[in-house]
Amino acid sequence: MGEQTMKMEVENLSQGYGDTEILRDISFSAESGELLTILGPNGCGKSTLIKTLCNVKRPRTGTVTIDGEDATHMDPKALARHIAYVPQTISSFGYTTVYDLVLIGRKPYVEWNYSSEDLGIAADAMIKMNVHAYADKNVQEMSGGQRQRAFIARALAQQPDFYIFDEPTSSFDLRNQLDTMRIMRRMIKEDGACLVVALHDLNLAIRYSDRVMVLNDKSIYDIGKPEDVITSKMIMDVYGVSAEIVEDSHGLFVRSFDSDDDLVEDRA
Repeated sequence: MGEQTMKMEVENLSQGYGDTEILRDISFSAESGELLTILGPNGCGKSTLIKTLCNVKRPRTGTVTIDGEDATHMDPKALARHIAYVPQTISSFGYTTVYDLVLIGRKPYVEWNYSSEDLGIAADAMIKMNVHAYADKNVQEMSGGQRQRAFIARALAQQPDFYIFDEPTSSFDLRNQLDTMRIMRRMIKEDGACLVVALHDLNLAIRYSDRVMVLNDKSIYDIGKPEDVITSKMIMDVYGVSAEIVEDSHGLFVRSFDSDDDLVEDRA
């Protein structure tokens, strides 16, 4: 990771469940050093796309390639060295401690036993995500936010080329949302990895993304720099909400309006 530029390319991807088409003709790319955020309303296919990128669900049509190699043809252990996946909800993970959970992130590199280097990488990942104080705690006994941080720490220990996260901040309070996005942005810049993340929060997307991609009506509504894509028109077209993009000394942010034209806190 970080030694050469890696590129994930999605070409003409379609996906669905049974007779229901969820995504149609999706094409985009993501590469080392980039934070790409996927936006869109509930039910637009963000989670389905994330699962397809990770090969949890195989494409109906089209391809997902990593440096030209079809991800569906990769050995699972090799794929795990390229991609670390954190799902939106983690309901159960058996009886295991936080330390054991994070250490699992090193399995793609292990032949027989964990090395001292593996143990150190796992410990460093727990410190980065501030779960080291819970190292011996059963994962099932943790709060939703603590558990999510532990799973992100496992992904960090995996040291992949691509982090693929589905709503990783959904269980977090405001401070932990900001901390997590800041940590991940710093890491991908320093290590030359890539983060593809599905989010609901438009303001997090504006603040931390290099590019954003908006899904709507089964396809890509727009993709590009946050300031070019997150506009009043997009928010109305995709979310059906009136909003303005405001700039102050801290940068751009979305300010939305309720049906009575009163300003309300953005909850997109």
